[in-house]
Amino acid sequence: MAKTVAFMAFLPCVFTVNKHKPWIETSYHGVITENMDTVLLDPPLVALDKDAPVPYAGEICAFKIYGQDAPFEAVVLNRTSGEGVLRASSPVDCESQKEYTFIIQAYDCGAGPSGADWKKSHKAVVHIQVDDVNEFSPVFRESLYKASVTEGKIYDSILQVEAWDQDCSPQYSQICNYEIVTSGTPFAIDRNGNIRNTERLSYDKQQSYKIMVTAFDCGQKRAKEDVAVHIEVKPVCKPGWQGWNKRVDYEPGTGSKQLFPKMHLETCDGPLSGVKVMVELQTNHIGKGCDRETYSEKSLQKLCGAASGSTDLLPAPSPSTNWTASLLTDSGRDSDLIYRFDGRQAANVPDHVVPQNLTDQFTVATWMKHGPSPGLRAEKETLLCNSDKTEMNRHHYSLYVHNCRLVFLLRRDFTQVDTFRPAEFHWKLEQICDKEWHYYVINVEFPAVTLFVDGVTYEPYLVTDDWPIHASKIDTQLTVGACWQAFSGPHSTNSMHFFLVATPRFTQYFHGSLSGLTIRPGRIETQKVISCLQACKEGLDINSLESLAKDIKFHFNPAQSVLVVEGEDVDSINTAMTKVSYINSRQFPTAGLRRLHITTTVQCFGEDTCLSIPDIKAVVMVLPPSEPRITIIGSNRLVRPASDLRGPLGVAPFKELHITSTVMKGDSFGGCECRDMFFLTTVQPGVMEVMHNLDYCDVLVIGEELNPDRESLEIHHSALLGKHLDATNSTSGISIYGVDSMAHYEQALRQVRYRNWRPATLSERRFRLTCSELNGRYTSNEFNLEVSVLHHSAPVEHVNHMAAQPQYMRPVHHPLMIHSLNSHIPAPPAATVVIVVCIAALVVIVVIGVYRIHATHQEGSRDEEEEVKDPEVDWNNSALTITVNPMEVTLNVGAKSVIFIGVLFLHWV
Repeated sequence: MAKTVAFMAFLPCVFTVNKHKPWIETSYHGVITENMDTVLLDPPLVALDKDAPVPYAGEICAFKIYGQDAPFEAVVLNRTSGEGVLRASSPVDCESQKEYTFIIQAYDCGAGPSGADWKKSHKAVVHIQVDDVNEFSPVFRESLYKASVTEGKIYDSILQVEAWDQDCSPQYSQICNYEIVTSGTPFAIDRNGNIRNTERLSYDKQQSYKIMVTAFDCGQKRAKEDVAVHIEVKPVCKPGWQGWNKRVDYEPGTGSKQLFPKMHLETCDGPLSGVKVMVELQTNHIGKGCDRETYSEKSLQKLCGAASGSTDLLPAPSPSTNWTASLLTDSGRDSDLIYRFDGRQAANVPDHVVPQNLTDQFTVATWMKHGPSPGLRAEKETLLCNSDKTEMNRHHYSLYVHNCRLVFLLRRDFTQVDTFRPAEFHWKLEQICDKEWHYYVINVEFPAVTLFVDGVTYEPYLVTDDWPIHASKIDTQLTVGACWQAFSGPHSTNSMHFFLVATPRFTQYFHGSLSGLTIRPGRIETQKVISCLQACKEGLDINSLESLAKDIKFHFNPAQSVLVVEGEDVDSINTAMTKVSYINSRQFPTAGLRRLHITTTVQCFGEDTCLSIPDIKAVVMVLPPSEPRITIIGSNRLVRPASDLRGPLGVAPFKELHITSTVMKGDSFGGCECRDMFFLTTVQPGVMEVMHNLDYCDVLVIGEELNPDRESLEIHHSALLGKHLDATNSTSGISIYGVDSMAHYEQALRQVRYRNWRPATLSERRFRLTCSELNGRYTSNEFNLEVSVLHHSAPVEHVNHMAAQPQYMRPVHHPLMIHSLNSHIPAPPAATVVIVVCIAALVVIVVIGVYRIHATHQEGSRDEEEEVKDPEVDWNNSALTITVNPMEVTLNVGAKSVIFIGVLFLHWV
């Protein structure tokens, strides 16, 4: 009973009311390492309750956190002791948030097992700091650093590099050290990234340096990628041009190309008032002073619109122009026909070539390259001379050089007025002896004589008069390179002195080079044509003139080989110089070097010159052009009846002619490319068809020359209308010349006619055709053509040959027929075989007789017809006689008798 009372007394103590709230600290400070989940709190998280050790009321069941998006949770480790722990509910990142602040409260377990009437503690503040982890490497703010230094100076800091780190803490986010990775460089870097040079740099030794730099954070983590630092060494400021190349390559057909696209003038900040720049393109070593067209002189004159009728006194050697064959030619000049005279060569111009109608108006033109005469006493050097061929030594007209003076002599014949007249015209010019090519044109409008040198007009500084020459029957001799001195007695008359000469000879030899020496009688040359004939195809140019500054002034010389640019502002001058370009309009320019020379004058305020700018020497390299291969194709044999050759038009040997031109190109070159007037179309892989001009095509007769009494080779003038073409013909062939397209040459050549009005004795006539571009620089293949005559005897011989030889028919046809019969039926009797053979032979004889009667009748008719048409033709009738079978002799005598006998034999059989 006592025990029961005691138990009942204890029960009220177990189910006591939850009187007290839990208790925790008022504030907590915690630390968590990023990417970890446990928070270290100070003080530790512990909740106390005065109701302890009463179950439930004295126990701690939970910690609750109040805060906006706080990624933490509190966990009770021991309900009785009230210990708890603070953990991260999700990963924390220092770089995202370094600190967190939130509220925490502790909850007891309530008044009983049901958790009812639980109590919560007061609110405590929790401060959490996130510790950083060195997870990021330093990164440089720039991908490349550049700087420039002047040689010979020591710099405290050339430039500063800078790296940064994404880590959040000062320890790991700060860069504590920089290091130069490249070894052996004269540079150093401090902990702040300042780069300095450790020794004086030399521009001549090395113009630029490239060094690699890395960085370390305070956790000694290295940069993921090193950074490059470019340091350019500049020379000590010297006034001059910078940013230009010593060589510029020029590809033919590309038009205008800038020579100095990045060029600029360094003036070292000097106060300038004006700059003058002269750019000179030196092309004296190319051809006749520059890259000009190298067509023949006649072709060039026609191309420039000159009047016809000029006589070329220095043509290319050929069978019809053989007087230049003994002269020295200047080789290696890209087909530019140049003759070099060394004081021992001269040429007599044939009489049929010499212009005979020189009146008061005519023109003499030539290219000349001449230097000072050797020796103290200079002799006359004759370019052109017309003097007496025999007996006397009078000079009618001549062109010569004497003491670097050009003299033109013109002695007129006596007329009704016997007075002094202008006879010698003198010019003193530097060009005459400067050893350079110049184009000289003398326009004679008697008594006025005007000289053009490279298109510029010069009047004579001295004109001397003389008496006219007495008329005589002495023939004259025109010479080139010297003057012809004939035998004459020692006397003097009309101010003309004659000296005793043992034998006729050349005298006053020329020393120099000549090209394109021509005389045009009856009219003078125009300024426009003269400028065209001497114009260069290459020169300097300026692109985008409209973009030049207003203060820029520029001008070219006539040949556009010298350009002068003037301006007040250095920037304007720099802009203008970047637009200076080289251009070569030739389709096939001369490859090789062209030298450039640039001189600069700088003016300062109040001074004539204040800065000395060094001259520039560079070169333009013209690359070799793609050389064309000119091909002539067509039928190589033409067979026509004699009647066609006798006709008024003859035959057209080259009616099926085609001219093509191709160049070889790389495999990568495809499609169609149009460059100026140079058109390319694909022919096959690596081969391009080129459309360009030709300058002449020659049709030469192979074998004996043409006989003018019975044959001709000609082209009608109408075939040349509308084209830039002319033609000349002779017994050796025909020449079509002029600068024109291949299509026009094709059309003209197809109109060439060969006619033979006596073709009886002609078996064949052979011709050879060749074409040229640039005066023989590029030549075609030799196209050979044979013209044969189809005589009347040809079909007769064919028929009689087959009919007159039955023995050749028997082995071919009869054995096959006999073999076929033997395989089916028995062999016939011998008498039958004899009869069959006789019948066959007799039938053949009859047919031959009939044909011969017909042929003989036709021959008689043709002979009568030919005698009426051309009584001079002597036909050889024996050529029509067939001698294959002796039986033909009988047929020719009595063919009708043979036929009669044959008919009787057949009737008998």
